[in-house]
Amino acid sequence: MPDLVSVNYRKYDGSLHWNLRMRRLGEDGHGVWLGLPAGAVMCKGYGPPVPIECAHVILFPHEVWWTAVFNAAPRETEVYCDIATPPEWVSDHEVTMVDLDLDVLRKRTDGSTLLVDQDEFAEHQVRYGYPADVIAEAEAAGRWLMDAVDGRAEPFGNAFEPWLGMVDGERP
Repeated sequence: MPDLVSVNYRKYDGSLHWNLRMRRLGEDGHGVWLGLPAGAVMCKGYGPPVPIECAHVILFPHEVWWTAVFNAAPRETEVYCDIATPPEWVSDHEVTMVDLDLDVLRKRTDGSTLLVDQDEFAEHQVRYGYPADVIAEAEAAGRWLMDAVDGRAEPFGNAFEPWLGMVDGERP
């Protein structure tokens, strides 16, 4: 039986956001890598399962304010970084973090790097009462990720490829 990990993104009020179970692939100097093949599912909150069209891996780095999803082709978004509180390993089989709305992504088609969901970030600062230090950390992570993802600094160059190769082509 594969080593499965429950991945639970939450909102600042503690409510469940995106959640899924992924296979532990391993760990390197960048952090812990989990993966899922195409055809797996994830849920938004307690909603119905949402199919995942392409294989992907998620990197959970240590003590930084982001996580990174690396998608297999033909998914249009190659890299998708959630700006979030540092991942907290509740146990060997559960990781959780607070999604802070901002996302940095790199498009596969033209290689462009974008910072998105600034409107949601501004709205949730008011709704959830983000403290000043949380806002500052999220904004700093966004700036750092824009440079790192656009410049293809590792792990955003090709460090993810062997991990993605471990799940691409698998069936759930």
